[in-house]
Amino acid sequence: MLKNYLKIAWRNLWRNKIFSLINVLGLTVGLTACFFIFLYVHFELSYDQFHAKKDRIYRVTCDVKTPSETIKGGITPWPFAPNMQRDFPEIDAFTRVSNANLLVKKGNISFQEDQALFADSSLFRVFDFKLLKGDPNTALRDVNSIVLSETAAKKYFGNADPMGETVLLTGDLIPSTVTGVMADMPENTQLKVNMLVSMSTLTKLNAGLDKAWGNFGATTFLLLKPNTSADALVAKFPDFIERHNGDERRKSKMFYTVALQPLTDIYLNTTYGAYVNGSRNNVYIFTVIALFILFIAAINFVNLTTARSVERAKEIGIRKVVGATRQELLRQFIGECLLLCLMAFVLTLVLFSALLPAFNLLAGKTISHGLIAEPVYIVILLLAAILIGLLAGIYPALVLSSFKPILVLKGRFSTSSKGTLLRKGLVVTQFAISITLIIGTIIVYLQMRYMHNKDLGFSKEQVLVIDTHGDPARDAFKNAISALPGVTHTTMSSGIPGGNTEGAYTEIQNKQGEMQVANLDLYFVDYDFIPQYKIKLVAGRGFSRDFGTDTTHAMVVNETAVKLLGYSKPTDAVGRSFRQWGREGTIIGVVKDFHFRSLQENIKPLTMRIEPGGCEVLSIVVAPGDLRGTLAGIESNWKTLIPNRPFSYYFLDKFFDRQYRTEERFGKLFFNFALLAILISCLGLLGLASYSALQRTREIGIRKVMGASVTDIVNLLSKDFLKLVFLSFLIATPLAWYSMHKWLEIFAYRISIAWWVFLVSGVIALVIAIATISYQAIKAALADPVKSMRAE
Repeated sequence: MLKNYLKIAWRNLWRNKIFSLINVLGLTVGLTACFFIFLYVHFELSYDQFHAKKDRIYRVTCDVKTPSETIKGGITPWPFAPNMQRDFPEIDAFTRVSNANLLVKKGNISFQEDQALFADSSLFRVFDFKLLKGDPNTALRDVNSIVLSETAAKKYFGNADPMGETVLLTGDLIPSTVTGVMADMPENTQLKVNMLVSMSTLTKLNAGLDKAWGNFGATTFLLLKPNTSADALVAKFPDFIERHNGDERRKSKMFYTVALQPLTDIYLNTTYGAYVNGSRNNVYIFTVIALFILFIAAINFVNLTTARSVERAKEIGIRKVVGATRQELLRQFIGECLLLCLMAFVLTLVLFSALLPAFNLLAGKTISHGLIAEPVYIVILLLAAILIGLLAGIYPALVLSSFKPILVLKGRFSTSSKGTLLRKGLVVTQFAISITLIIGTIIVYLQMRYMHNKDLGFSKEQVLVIDTHGDPARDAFKNAISALPGVTHTTMSSGIPGGNTEGAYTEIQNKQGEMQVANLDLYFVDYDFIPQYKIKLVAGRGFSRDFGTDTTHAMVVNETAVKLLGYSKPTDAVGRSFRQWGREGTIIGVVKDFHFRSLQENIKPLTMRIEPGGCEVLSIVVAPGDLRGTLAGIESNWKTLIPNRPFSYYFLDKFFDRQYRTEERFGKLFFNFALLAILISCLGLLGLASYSALQRTREIGIRKVMGASVTDIVNLLSKDFLKLVFLSFLIATPLAWYSMHKWLEIFAYRISIAWWVFLVSGVIALVIAIATISYQAIKAALADPVKSMRAE
């Protein structure tokens, strides 16, 4: 019996090649898109889930409240963790990590190791990073001990055993011993680094660090003992802070609010202090899109299958007359659906394997290494295909098996109004989804274009940036390249727009004449920073070599800092006193607000001071002519003056735009999945148009005999579908507006959703619908009316 079912199913599918191809293609595209989204969402949700003790690991967050603002932070003062473990028996262990941007020298070769962290010796006790060589309890215990990843070990030592070998670290070329080799950290972890340096190395270089309660620089993780309540522990923190730092807090007017954040909550729910960030909103959005695509694919399956019901009516009637029961017909038709789904499953495997490298590239990370590496995904995909076949095949099977044989064989077969209404409702639903995605795609594109084109308040064109890492020869290097013909301007600073800024404890005289305490962003700059970046002065003056006190007693602030202090006009702030990091002086100028951070953040108060010793980043404006020759000249001077460091550079415009890489990837993924949803919707519309043309075959023949033109027939068959598209547009518009309005809220600077976006989206949907319907309508209109009449 099974063999007979399969034989009949294959014959029916082969006899209707076009319908079968469209059905399989729609399912294949839908399954492939959903599978990719499933992998992406699963990967995003899997960050740090591989740690065995993940449910007991928490990051300590520390929000700092000053008289003027509250600063949310994911870093803590250095003494927090050691004192917490002594005071609270609920804490099993702690570990601190801190960025370590290191120069690493091995033999005559130097590397700038950006993926490095200082870490406490307990790191391998708290986290489950696999140590291939070395003792996890002692690998990071001693001063000048380092642990390398497999990749870093091969980079520095080739195939030789690195254990016990020595490399030189930082500008002081400190001999450091390799005490461990760890497996490359997985992609789905926040702490993805190639080198770990013992925390004792850092504390030796910075004496008194573990007593510096005002020095925020450690990311602190606590491992709580089993059955410990994190909330109960947090309730004890205020007393802890008061015991250890109460007097200093009151003196500085800076108050801490300390909390615990679960490890697995950090990646998707943090916009500050995390080494790697994701977006829970994006995960939700892609999950909804996956469900949409799956739903649309199932709708198509139903519509395209029932569209063939007219063609198979006589077959069903004859089979019932010769004794076929409804249960046998149900099994037959559901079997055909399953066969289609299994074909789509096989094609999905092929398509997935072909597109996986491109998808990993688009996502910006290795989401999957392939089906062979993760066979469980094949099983999941197979079960999904079977489930779709069962669920989507039930309705068509019930419809096809319910035909009355006498009426069918007499040619009086017609479908019920309920079935027609259901099919139209399904098409409205899938086109409403498609129009929503079209609107979303346009808004995402407009927001990305807005962020790239917005006036940032400074010039970032033709600016080449080199981080000298504080090398003593940096001033000599700057002077040397300033003489190159292709270099028009140079300036040194502690940071650049789009990069990190220091937070500085600052006291500034406010409108009431009081010294107001705030933690303000700070740039150390030289005399040329403001003019080179074309930052506009709105009050006072910039730094000048004509004033000897500018190096010690002068500060420039931005407009937001002026507002923070309560001044109504920038000129009112000029001449006011400040104290910052041991320096005192007056505000000499106010610059117009410029975006020194991402457009996802509001512009914050900024201070700038002349501090030659704190300037490590060199910004170079290069002429647009012989760029290759200019770069060669810069590199030649670097190798002459700073030979111990590898030469590297980047352009500021690309560096600044790198902040939006996550949003750009989201936009590209959104666009591609929206395109697939629209394609599948078109297949569904084609199915309904085909069904309608088959149902009205006799009517079309009579109209043509009576003189109706091809245009008349096309209009006749199209108008009902265009009504469905219009209804879809009415449903999609408020849904899309609300969804995209919520998405735009993550940006501090964003576009307004214009009315024309909805109009354009509606027109696009209409054009797509007309193009899809016209094929089947024209085909029906060109059919021989004699054959149409005979068919009836």
